[in-house]
Amino acid sequence: MKKVISVLLAMVMALTICGITAAEQEPRKMETAADADEFIAVFLGEHPEELEGTWAFSAQMEAALRQLGGIAGMVKQLSALGTPESVMPAYEGEMSGLKVFHIPCVFSAMQVDLILFVQDGVIAGLQTGAYSGSQEEKTESGLYDSIELALPVPMLGELPGILTVPKGEGPFPVVVLLQGSGASDKDESVGNLKPFRDLAEGLAERGVAVYRFDKRSYVYGMELATNKQITLVDEYLEDAVNAVQLLAQQDRIDPDRIYVLGHSLGGNAIPAVARELKDAPVRARGFIMMAASPRPLDVLMREQYDFLYSLLPKITDEQQTEKDALFAELDKLQDLDSLTEDDTVAGVYSAYWKWLADYDILQAAEEIAQPVLLLQGEEDYQVTMEDFGIWKDALSEKENWQMISYPGLTHAFTAGRKTEGAEVYSRSDRMDNQVIQDIADFVAQ
Repeated sequence: MKKVISVLLAMVMALTICGITAAEQEPRKMETAADADEFIAVFLGEHPEELEGTWAFSAQMEAALRQLGGIAGMVKQLSALGTPESVMPAYEGEMSGLKVFHIPCVFSAMQVDLILFVQDGVIAGLQTGAYSGSQEEKTESGLYDSIELALPVPMLGELPGILTVPKGEGPFPVVVLLQGSGASDKDESVGNLKPFRDLAEGLAERGVAVYRFDKRSYVYGMELATNKQITLVDEYLEDAVNAVQLLAQQDRIDPDRIYVLGHSLGGNAIPAVARELKDAPVRARGFIMMAASPRPLDVLMREQYDFLYSLLPKITDEQQTEKDALFAELDKLQDLDSLTEDDTVAGVYSAYWKWLADYDILQAAEEIAQPVLLLQGEEDYQVTMEDFGIWKDALSEKENWQMISYPGLTHAFTAGRKTEGAEVYSRSDRMDNQVIQDIADFVAQ
């Protein structure tokens, strides 16, 4: 859903592109992986502007690109990835009902797939996704089963999901996983990290089932792009509530021991999810919030941009201009009442921001009667120990709340340091075992 390229609360970066049709020539259609290879080679080359007028783009994407300042502006959005070091051959797939071409790329700061969306030969978008260039064949564990279980989505279809269940008849407790912001897959893949895969496997090995599913924005990104009324309700709440009801019907799952875990923006959504579940047939037994912030999203974004720019040895005039433009965009949020439903801020329609402004997360958190586990990495620059301190000041005296911080762990709860910035996502690390054990202990209690 979000189109902002950053390493803020989002664990996956996504963006849409388009081209400008030239009157002088018939734009080319993209039909094969070889076409995708040719497109990306120019896109990452010295003269990406040569793509304008050469390839066919959808009308909606053409308008989006004009807002970004053309193909050259689109390339600038990828600057956080560093310089391209190697590009692997494209391969074909399907996503959001469209043909897609995955192009695994190694950048100096991160490894990602560039994913081209194509409809009837017309380029409908470009998105970054989890790096697939060095994926190894997964060996199934003898300790758990992985069961495909789709989550129905009213009016849209369904979201692919996996229920990871310990071996045996059960019934087992289960944890539903909610990703951070952005169009994220079921593993919450970012760079070489797959934190939700790590959680699913680690908890299942400790006797706790896990259900994870692709986000709506990952599967139905094209359908949602024109919806001006989307809020956190659409992005998280409805699917979280439906997932709890779905799991209560599974034979090996204990319907009285269903927990909901949210990471980053998914963690911010947990108090709202708890409110929604109060009126549901099946409620959650407890909640886990990982790297969640009680502060406004735009405040975090400013803080994170400041920090990332501070890591640069010297800020060039061009970089300063880019930073000023980012902050000027966020300044629009100072007068929400002046924004119409057609207005966007940082690529997101005003309805989303207005819902967040009305969401008193601390009040909603205080209303939760079930047990809550709040976890925070002390080396997290995206959601910081300042946020953890606010949670502690507000809620630590409530008996149903437990809070743990971890020295040496980052936003993804892998080992690292703040000063590494986005570089931590380029490593093939796994989530810290103590974090997984603490979650398993919380569920066992």
